[in-house]
Amino acid sequence: MHSKRGLVRLLAMFAAFTLVVAACGDDDDDETTDTTEADAGGSPETTDGDGAGGEEVSGEVNISGSSTVEPISTRVAELFEDVSPDVVVNVDGPGTGDGFVLFCDGETDISDASRAIAEDEVLACEENGVEFIELKVGVDGLSVLTNPANESVECLSFADLYALSGPESQGFGNWTDAQPIAAELESTTEFPDAPLDITAPGEESGTYDSYVELVLEDIAEERSQELETRPDYQSSGDDNIIIQGIEGSDSSFGWVGFAFAQGAGDAVKQIAVSAEPGGECVSPTPETIADNSYPISRPLFIYVNAANVEDNPALGAYVDYYVGDGIAAVEDVGYVALADDELGETQSAWAAKETGTRQG
Repeated sequence: MHSKRGLVRLLAMFAAFTLVVAACGDDDDDETTDTTEADAGGSPETTDGDGAGGEEVSGEVNISGSSTVEPISTRVAELFEDVSPDVVVNVDGPGTGDGFVLFCDGETDISDASRAIAEDEVLACEENGVEFIELKVGVDGLSVLTNPANESVECLSFADLYALSGPESQGFGNWTDAQPIAAELESTTEFPDAPLDITAPGEESGTYDSYVELVLEDIAEERSQELETRPDYQSSGDDNIIIQGIEGSDSSFGWVGFAFAQGAGDAVKQIAVSAEPGGECVSPTPETIADNSYPISRPLFIYVNAANVEDNPALGAYVDYYVGDGIAAVEDVGYVALADDELGETQSAWAAKETGTRQG
């Protein structure tokens, strides 16, 4: 009898233990379900550097293009390394145009660009079967520069800039050589009697394209001229070399992205700009660039190879981070952050993997 009662007691204890274990299992299932549901309702972008399923990713991401955007992508890569150390991100900055050549040939994953992709570049990508996702990441202003020793130049209008650097100024070796064209364009600016030593972006640079489009184009069209700068100056796709050229002459002239001018500090002089002769002279600052009161402002982009996102988890994780936590890099390196609504558009375009250009 004692052995039967003991057996019954043992079976009862075993049954109770089984119920406890099952209940614990149900709790775990509930927690898993809750976490999954929370994740499903979360932000569309991932900012922890993990790939699909939360697994750590590894691999390589290759970026080329704008020397202006290069510091942003490089800074994002530095920050991304802290959360995803097994991803190698290579960033190069030969210029927007050269970057699009590589990108549309399928040689890079991302193309940095200081202007929107051009129609002929879209066609080149289409011919090679490269679909892209266009993402605006920040705002920049073009800073017009001279040497601090050039004290007589404080403000230049678009008319002045055309007279100094437009297609009709080829051969001008002195600032005063540009005076007749400026006067024809109703400018009253008095140029200094000093050598006109120009160092500025070359045609491979998106900064060159932006300068032509924003500053020279309207005047050139009115005067039936080619949409280009004068060809006879020291050109470079490297903004640091341009800064060196500005520093090297007391009467220098040129233009670069705002962040590079800021980085040069007192070694260069940023000239205020007015869109019209006699108009308001506005100096480039983060505030005037953001509100477009500075007349030479432009958006900055990255273009992502859509097919490579499917094949390379490291690329998707990097761009997730770029448009998420990494977007702080824009201001870290001296550019102007997107307004909240514009950043929302960028994040939505990336979450939807929306292909094609929305700028042209």
